[in-house]
Amino acid sequence: MATRTSGRFDTPRDETRTMMVHVDDERSLAYDEYGDSNGVPVVFLHGTPGSRRLGRLLDSAAAARGVRVLAPDRPGYGQSPAWSDRSVRDAKAFVTPVLDDAGVETAGIVAFSGGAPYALATAATRPDRIGRVDIVSGATPPDVSEETPALQRLLAGLATATPPLLRGLFRGQAWLASRLDPSFVLAQYTDDADAIPDGAAETVRADFVEAFADSRRGAVAEFRHTGRDWGVRFEDIEAEVCFWHGEADTNVPIADVRRLEKRVPNAGLRALDDADHLQALLRSIPDVLDKHR
Repeated sequence: MATRTSGRFDTPRDETRTMMVHVDDERSLAYDEYGDSNGVPVVFLHGTPGSRRLGRLLDSAAAARGVRVLAPDRPGYGQSPAWSDRSVRDAKAFVTPVLDDAGVETAGIVAFSGGAPYALATAATRPDRIGRVDIVSGATPPDVSEETPALQRLLAGLATATPPLLRGLFRGQAWLASRLDPSFVLAQYTDDADAIPDGAAETVRADFVEAFADSRRGAVAEFRHTGRDWGVRFEDIEAEVCFWHGEADTNVPIADVRRLEKRVPNAGLRALDDADHLQALLRSIPDVLDKHR
């Protein structure tokens, strides 16, 4: 059974408490809580790369709507040590311990970008624990992706062929991100960094830096996952699923999401006009959380 210790790490807001869940003798997970601590539970899965700190973007809207956000670091990110040989289908192994630790029987899931495969995998393998799934700017599996951007193909190739090289590149990016203006990180997610509010911009930078605080293995593993079959049986998903996606997203073309939507039972798509990868997240947060109230 998972056990927990708690402590305060260097997080963006003073009242954020990071909980450590010890899954077994070798594996542990970190997660933060945002919003209303007595509210309706929702698990928030960050992007690739990312960390629990991105959950701060949901904090105010969740508090106003009576939603309790549980935001874990997936293995190999932030304060969660890497797990060897994990796959997309292992997602339940790092979602359910967080639910158990928080005393939650069933919860919704909100996933951003690279968190999408793990949200769908959890819903498929633990339908008894997941009530609803919302995917914002979500990644798509290779068998539906006809327009995979060149950068995504490059990262997936490096993750498979030369993992040490990619870890070194991520280390350098994190060093620069910690010292440069947030626009350095924002450029990876939006075409209009000046339009992102200062608070959100700083949160995105802090999320990126925290992602690589102790390890680069989480990101390398997940870019490798994106280039191969996810192994998810979409037909096993019982929860309602909604894809929220920007029409102007160049990181994940919306055409690929439309194809994925057709493969997932009880799925729908909310297209956001003129929104790119990050803008879609910022614009959709209030409406997404309304669905979980």
